[in-house]
Amino acid sequence: MPDFDDIASDFTFLDEWDERYKYLIDLGRDLAPYPEEFRDEAHKVRGCASQVWLHPSHEGGVIRFAGDSDAHIVKGLVALLLALYSGKAPDEILKIDTEAALAPFDLTDHLTPQRSNGLFSMIKRIREIAAAHSE
Repeated sequence: MPDFDDIASDFTFLDEWDERYKYLIDLGRDLAPYPEEFRDEAHKVRGCASQVWLHPSHEGGVIRFAGDSDAHIVKGLVALLLALYSGKAPDEILKIDTEAALAPFDLTDHLTPQRSNGLFSMIKRIREIAAAHSE
């Protein structure tokens, strides 16, 4: 999985939104397989039209996230958020200016309202998990 800055850099080189959607879908395909035992209500993200699951593991002072969705573009958005947040300390996650980090992607102008709501629901859930593990 490429890091967030590499993804942002690659994204800016793609001129057409069809290419950008394809790139997001490819990011989703590259996600590690999501463990079946965490494909349950406790790990489901509320507020997403598609089914989305996030599983955090907190060890060594950082939170690593696994995630999945049943929709290709949404799975790509999951991959994008995991690249932004996973492997960071809870306090570091809470300090991320997500709006500024995602601004170069121009997602709000190119996602359906349902997908935008789902994206914000995923961000909210990740931040809630980080806050629960914050010191």
